[in-house]
Amino acid sequence: MVGLSLGEKHFIQGGIHQNLRSDGRKRDTYRPISVETGVIPQANGSARIRIGATEVIASVKAELGRPNALQPDKGKVSIFVDCSPVAEPMFEVAYFYIQPFSIGRGGEELSTELSVALQRCLLGGKSGAGAGIDLSSLIVAEGKICWDLYIDGLVISSDGNLLDALGAAIKAALSNTGIPRVQVAAGASGDEQPEVDISDEEFMQFDTSGVPVIVTLTKVGRHYIVDATSEEESQMSAAVSVSINRKGHICGLSKRGSAGLDPSVISDMISVARHISEQLINKLDSEISAAEADEDEM
Repeated sequence: MVGLSLGEKHFIQGGIHQNLRSDGRKRDTYRPISVETGVIPQANGSARIRIGATEVIASVKAELGRPNALQPDKGKVSIFVDCSPVAEPMFEVAYFYIQPFSIGRGGEELSTELSVALQRCLLGGKSGAGAGIDLSSLIVAEGKICWDLYIDGLVISSDGNLLDALGAAIKAALSNTGIPRVQVAAGASGDEQPEVDISDEEFMQFDTSGVPVIVTLTKVGRHYIVDATSEEESQMSAAVSVSINRKGHICGLSKRGSAGLDPSVISDMISVARHISEQLINKLDSEISAAEADEDEM
């Protein structure tokens, strides 16, 4: 957690009130965003995202598995986040600024909170309703074989807004993901598992057209801002993260912070997030296309 003097706190809060933040941005402006894809050759897909001084990596590993008996027509996705020990010297202090954790446990607590928030924002409810990732596209043979996607996020360096950065990295990594084409042998009956032939040469590109971005609005004083830095987060009363797809549909929502929010405020924050998401999606699409073009030239 960032240690600030009273004067520094007043400076940050005053700048946000006047719509001129300490780094020169307006309340609704992101820091510079850069994308690299294919950064982990062993993975089916991977990407590195930098938003200002925040840097994260996401990787996707695909393995064949068996669908859940309650959802025989859907594949499975798991999301895990880890925090590099060098990401921030003070990870032992709670990310949500509610109470300090004992030394050495901050990174673990932060990893768990981020993993849960990402699953809530990207995978919808337990039934998969509202999921930003199309789980039905991962089915190979209904009720028998599906693709299990293991998505791992790694925080390399942290200067705020980790959830948005990880969400963007996951979207870019999925765009970079190639899933081997599978041929299912005919003739299997009942509960018998069919034989499969996994191609080493043919790959299907994962469709990311419905994968949302995450926009976090952080409330400082009477105003809320996007892409908060660590210093700005230390002054927040609450934050709402909204995952929104290209069509403007809300796929998930997560709130953190100790302060309650009036429903009318949350509604207004969602409206602002919808507007910001259009700009963010266009920016990410442009950066991902450029990164993949650079990767093809290598």
